Amino acid sequence: MNSRLVVAFATLIAVLVVALAVPLGIAYAAHVTNRLLLDRRADATRFAELADQAAGDGDRLGLTAEVSRYAELYGAAVRVRDRVGDVLLEAGTMRSDDREAVRLALSGRTTEELPTVVPFGPSRVLIAEPAGRDAQVSGAVLLEVSTERARTEVALVWGALAVAALVALGFAVLLARRLARWILRPVTELDRTTTEIAGGRLEARARHGAGPSELRRLEKRFNEMAEAVSATMGRQRAFVADASHELRTPLTVLSLRLENLEPHLREEGAAEYAEALAEVDRLADLVEDLLALARVEAGAAMREVEVVAELTPRLAGWREVFAAKGLTLAVELPEERWAVAVPEAAGRVADIALDNAQKFVPAGGTVTVTMAGHVLRVADDGPGLTEEELREAQGRFWRSGAHANVPGSGLGLAIATELAKASGGTLTLLPAAPCGLAVEFALAAPYESG
Repeated sequence: MNSRLVVAFATLIAVLVVALAVPLGIAYAAHVTNRLLLDRRADATRFAELADQAAGDGDRLGLTAEVSRYAELYGAAVRVRDRVGDVLLEAGTMRSDDREAVRLALSGRTTEELPTVVPFGPSRVLIAEPAGRDAQVSGAVLLEVSTERARTEVALVWGALAVAALVALGFAVLLARRLARWILRPVTELDRTTTEIAGGRLEARARHGAGPSELRRLEKRFNEMAEAVSATMGRQRAFVADASHELRTPLTVLSLRLENLEPHLREEGAAEYAEALAEVDRLADLVEDLLALARVEAGAAMREVEVVAELTPRLAGWREVFAAKGLTLAVELPEERWAVAVPEAAGRVADIALDNAQKFVPAGGTVTVTMAGHVLRVADDGPGLTEEELREAQGRFWRSGAHANVPGSGLGLAIATELAKASGGTLTLLPAAPCGLAVEFALAAPYESG
C-alpha cells in the first residue's frame, strides 16, 4: 500500500510538473520565434525600401553592397526579385523553395509568422517582404536566415526546464514517501502489533505517534480492545489455574477416604468401588492437565537444554514402559551431547507423544523417536488417524470415537501444541508410512549450542 500511495502521489505531481513545464517551454519557443521574425523582418523591410528605391532610380549599387555585406556578416541568403518574379540580385545560397513566399509578397503581403523554432528544427527560415507600397509593388525581398542561435537558446531553456522538472519530481517523490509513511504509520504499527499478538505476545501494544487523527483513534481503540481481551484471557486462565489448583486438595482427600473405605466394603460392591476410584483418578489427571495447560498459556518461562541430556533419561524410562506392553522403542538422536540445544518443552512434548503411542499402538508395534536438525519426530505404526481427525486432534478435550474407552483427558496434544507455540515452534500431526501417526515438533530455527 505504501508503494501504491507513493506511485499515486508521484504520478499526480509528475502530471502537474509536465502540465506546467510543457506549456512554458512551448511559450518560450514561440517567443524566441516571434523575436527572430521581428528582428529579421526589420532587415527585410530595409532591403525592400532600398530595392524599391533602386527600382525607381535604376541604381542597384547601394542595394548590392548592403545585401552582400549582410549575407557575409550573418551567414544569411538574400534574394531580390522584380514585380514579375525575376531575380534581380542574390547574395548567399538560398535552400528554401520561395515560390509561395514570392507570390504572397508580390501580392503585397508580408511574412506574418514562422514555424516554431525548437531544438530539433527548422534549421533555416524564410522571410518575404514586398518592395513598394499598396498597389505599387515593385518587387519582393526574400531573406533566408539560420535559426542556430535561436535553437540553442530554446534548447538551453528547455534543458533548464527539464532539470527543474526532474528536481521537482525528485523532491515530490521524497515528500510523497514521507507523506505515505506518515499516513500509513498507524497501519504499519497495527500490523506489527497484530503479528506479535498472533505470535503469542498478548502484552504487545501499538505505539502512539504521527499519522492521521482517524487512524490514531483507531490505534487507541485497538489498544483498548487488546487490553480488554488480554485481561479477559488472563482472568480466564487465572480461574482455570486457581480452580485446578483448589480442586487438587479435595480430590486427594476424596481419593484417600475412598481407599479407607475399602476394608468396609461388601463383596458385591467391590466392582462399583473400583469404578469410583478409577473415576476419581481420572478426574485428578484431568485437573493436573488443566493446571499444566493454564501454566503454559500463562507463559511459563522455558529454558534451553541439550537434546541428548534432556531426552536420554526420559526415553530410558519409556523404554521399560514400552517393553512391558510388548512394544519396541527405537531412538535415533545425535551422538554428540553438544550437537543441538532445544527448549525444555521438547522433553514434555516427547512425553505426551510417547504416552499417546503406548496407549494406542497394539502389542508388537514400533515407536521411533528421531531428532534431525531442529525437528523432533515421534512416529508409530499404530492405527493412526483419519484426515479429519488429524485436523481436530489438537483441540482441547478431543477424543477419537474409536478410542472412547482409552484412559485420558483429551488435553495431551493441546498441551503439546501450546508448549510448541510457547517455545517459538510448531507441532504438526502427520500420517506415518505405511500406517500410524507422526508427531513433529519443529522449532522456528535450529539452535546450535556453543
